[in-house]
Amino acid sequence: MYDWNDLKAFLAVAETGSTLAAAQTLRVSQTTVARRIAALEAATGLNLFERRQAGYALTPVGEAMLASAQAVRDAADRFDEAAGATSRDAGGTVSLTTMEIFAVTVLPPILRDLRAEHPAIRIQLDTSDDQRDLAAGAADIAIRNSKQPTGAGLVGRRIADNPWTVYCSRDYADRHGIPHTRDELAAHPFIGGGGYVWEPYQAWLRQYDLEGSVVMKYDTGTGLLAGVRSGMGLTILPGFIADREPDLIRCIPPRSDDTTGLWLLTHERLRHVPRVRLVLDFLAKELMKLARDH
Repeated sequence: MYDWNDLKAFLAVAETGSTLAAAQTLRVSQTTVARRIAALEAATGLNLFERRQAGYALTPVGEAMLASAQAVRDAADRFDEAAGATSRDAGGTVSLTTMEIFAVTVLPPILRDLRAEHPAIRIQLDTSDDQRDLAAGAADIAIRNSKQPTGAGLVGRRIADNPWTVYCSRDYADRHGIPHTRDELAAHPFIGGGGYVWEPYQAWLRQYDLEGSVVMKYDTGTGLLAGVRSGMGLTILPGFIADREPDLIRCIPPRSDDTTGLWLLTHERLRHVPRVRLVLDFLAKELMKLARDH
């Protein structure tokens, strides 16, 4: 069985008359072209060219095969054009799940630009803090905060580091100062809660004996963000979000063992669906740009 690249070499030599000119057309070495011609002749059992000092000339058999080879190339070109058009014109609904705190901070301008560039795409946004099962079809794409995502058939990429640490507002810092140590933290009120965030958050507070410092609890991560913006006290937030908030100040560095990252995920059965692939690529580009620019 011959390789498609062998057939491309055959066409290039037939149309240019030499392996050198064909190599320049294909942007490969002359040796590669000669090797591919030899491989095609071996695979078909046909002598396609006469090797002459002035170049390569088609044999009668080669002449007879040329039209078929050109038809294969034309069909491949039509396939490429159709695939490109399908990708460009991809439309339909793509369901995206992420934490509400991401949905109301970094995502709106990204989704606005996605809409402007690809108006045929409709986004169905799920802002539940519950982790949706992509394998079961609960969503097409997830933006997830995790040390290492788990789930059957998940594929994707780690967009950026996203450790969580303590923040306060600038107004709060002006009125009460910025705590930098455990003892200083203990003298300040904490805003707790934050949905699924609360379990690791509470473990962090317990480790530093600060559970008694919590003066109010919110149900969501967005509530934490609103509370700390108001100057009510300190809270723990993801750095990817909080470090981009002009009104917030990081009080202490993240823990050195915090390997939490921001992940962009889908299920393996969806990765090549045009509308899903389009949204994945767009989100990856824009989120990674945010990570680089910070």
